[in-house]
Amino acid sequence: MTRRNERHRPRHSRAGLFCVALIMALAGFLLVTNLRVNRTVTVTSDTAGLVAEREQLVTKLSAQITNLSEQINTLKDLTSSTSSTSDTEDAGSGTVLPAVEGPGLTVTLDDSPLWEQQVDQSGSSATINDYVVHQQDIESVVNALWAGGAESMQIQGQRVLPTTAVRCVGNVLLLQGKKYSPPYKISAIGPTDQMTTALDNSKAIQIYKGYVKTIGLGWSVETSDNLQFAKTTAVLQPLHYATEYKKD
Repeated sequence: MTRRNERHRPRHSRAGLFCVALIMALAGFLLVTNLRVNRTVTVTSDTAGLVAEREQLVTKLSAQITNLSEQINTLKDLTSSTSSTSDTEDAGSGTVLPAVEGPGLTVTLDDSPLWEQQVDQSGSSATINDYVVHQQDIESVVNALWAGGAESMQIQGQRVLPTTAVRCVGNVLLLQGKKYSPPYKISAIGPTDQMTTALDNSKAIQIYKGYVKTIGLGWSVETSDNLQFAKTTAVLQPLHYATEYKKD
């Protein structure tokens, strides 16, 4: 019978020692491999550089699209016996909106110069959003101008197309593949008196003007006898509309 207080000496087998050595060797191999891979991979956190590179690509591709669209229009004109061009936002069967000009106005929105004072030492503020221009502010101006009879419109120098979407991330405007910082300029060709009245009657703009008076948001309206919008590529993708579902 074995005594309970008898000491049992550990027995080290050669197989166990071999397994330990093998595991250590594999761990060392993985460590060396990881270091070699990290040396060959460059990780960048330069977000601004990546965005600038993407903007350059968008500009280059847009120029190519415009060139090809003009060639398509030229070919259509050559094959059509009743080709005509009119200064409207309807490109018809073409792919390029023609250049337009006429009387109009330009609305400029800008952040309040006081917004930097509202940021605390941690870089945040509960009321900082009140001091910057938001997506809904730009959309309110655009909607009011259309309601006032605008015939053609530009935002930051880009023609507004049927597929144009106004999107903001913070106080940065994202428009057709490019980003813009304030001030934001919205120009419209059309009846200036009617568009001015539509701006004044907009409830959303009246709220914005309240912030203009209290915290200094930027707001200005300038009229012009002859605004000029350059030609631009029109919608290339066909638009699809909802249709009535008929059950068989």
